[in-house]
Amino acid sequence: MVGQNPLKKLLLHLALLIVVVLSIFPFYWLTVMATRTTSEIYRFPPELTFGGELIKNIRNVISHIDFFGSFFNTLFVAVTSTLLVLFFCSLAGFAFAKFEFPGKKILFTLMLLTMMIPHQLSLIPSFMIMQKLGWVGSFKALIVPGMASAFGIFWMRQYATGAVHDELLSAGRIDGCGLFRLYWNVALPILRPALAFLGIFSFIGSWNDYMWPLVILTDPAKYTLQVTLSQLNGIYNTDYAMVMAGTLMATLPLIVIFLMASRQFISDIAAGAIKD
Repeated sequence: MVGQNPLKKLLLHLALLIVVVLSIFPFYWLTVMATRTTSEIYRFPPELTFGGELIKNIRNVISHIDFFGSFFNTLFVAVTSTLLVLFFCSLAGFAFAKFEFPGKKILFTLMLLTMMIPHQLSLIPSFMIMQKLGWVGSFKALIVPGMASAFGIFWMRQYATGAVHDELLSAGRIDGCGLFRLYWNVALPILRPALAFLGIFSFIGSWNDYMWPLVILTDPAKYTLQVTLSQLNGIYNTDYAMVMAGTLMATLPLIVIFLMASRQFISDIAAGAIKD
């Protein structure tokens, strides 16, 4: 960007600043509402500064629902399903990218076509399958169907096509590596930036999933966080300050996970750029 017009540079930074503010403001507003009372939330003009009701609202959340039980349920499901997604999607994506086998193009095309099917259309068939397997009401019904995704395989295949060079695989074969060792010892370390992104994407998707846990879970002790938080909405009136506090408590782990994984994602990309 040497010699760039200073005015264009200033406008670019100003545009980026506006985008950052617009991206952060919803979380800031959520935090503000979580520190206020419901009557203060309805006030006009709205208060844009933090209040002093956060601890009280958090106590109300904990007293109304089993927050920590559902939190650990969600954490278990999200971590387990994310690890399975990373393994199976990276393995399948690597195979599609670097190996030739009969029906490869047809299988890949059919897999991509499944991405065009709305998730809502699969709810009833998926529930019937879970019922036949006897998994209704269990965590297996949340984890097993989501242990691989068409998007994850497509993403890993696209990344592996350009990042994993054929020369490295040839050298691995000369050293006596089989197919799985080529994946585990040669390809997997190179795929770390793509795995970091897919891990963030899958974890957030599993953490925020509401519809499928609502359909498949029957025991309140096994409810995930999103299903449990929906119980904060009253029939005749709703304490929105308490709802916002619960939402804030459920959002904070996602921010921590995102910051940790994105740092790994950026550092791996930077390391790869230096090596290249």
